[in-house]
Amino acid sequence: MKKSVIYWLLLPGFIFLAAFMIIPIVLTIGSTFFQENSFTFEGYMHFFRDPYFLKILLTTLQVSVVTTIVCVVLGFPTAYYISRKAPRRKGILLALAIFPLLTSPVVRSFSWMIILGRKGLINNALVGLGIVDKPLDILYTPAAMMIGLTHLFLPLMIISLVGVLENIDGDLLKAAQSLGASRFTAFRRVVFPLAVPGLVIGAVLVFVGSLTAYTTPALLGGKQRVIATFLYQNAMTLNDWYLASVVAAIMIVITFVVVGVMNKMAKTLNPKG
Repeated sequence: MKKSVIYWLLLPGFIFLAAFMIIPIVLTIGSTFFQENSFTFEGYMHFFRDPYFLKILLTTLQVSVVTTIVCVVLGFPTAYYISRKAPRRKGILLALAIFPLLTSPVVRSFSWMIILGRKGLINNALVGLGIVDKPLDILYTPAAMMIGLTHLFLPLMIISLVGVLENIDGDLLKAAQSLGASRFTAFRRVVFPLAVPGLVIGAVLVFVGSLTAYTTPALLGGKQRVIATFLYQNAMTLNDWYLASVVAAIMIVITFVVVGVMNKMAKTLNPKG
């Protein structure tokens, strides 16, 4: 097939991306540098000088990082277990792992509100067992957001890892063990490096999803603000589109930085990958 034909086939997709992603992003970021028809960095300086704004940003990063770590810790062994099963059983286990994605985030968040509330299942169990004297404040905290986001994005981590782990030849582990490596050493030196691409993809999906999530933090976080709910508040409630654009630009920059760092880590952990 001629290159000119390939370019013509790519043209509709490029036009769509340019019209609905690239141009809006450029206009959004560009508008943050102009205020009252003059070039300025005042929006960013105001954001990073305000302790309240910085607290929101740090809370968002904390929630996103912890959620990503928890998803990696829970998702890796789950994905490895699924990848080692026969095709039929693997399909059933994958369907069970993906099932939460078929439920609305609103429904899941309300379910967690029932579980985590002061009169919820967890507090009732803790008080009933005598572990605590009074109900714990779990709901409307960063911890509640982390729990909800982990439930939301864990399937993405599992799917990303299964796709990589199932292509790792089991004979590689047997060969490593035949050369004297323990099962843990074989896993650490053989499986983990080969699984890095899936790990990076899953981590990026979870982190960026947690960074930009709105529904779950809004319902489970209460008055605890994250950057997505802060952006919505400024744009839709306070009608401050300039500050909302600054917040959106910061989210975009953080996303690109995280993707770059993850790619760098992937090359470091698996130079030949």
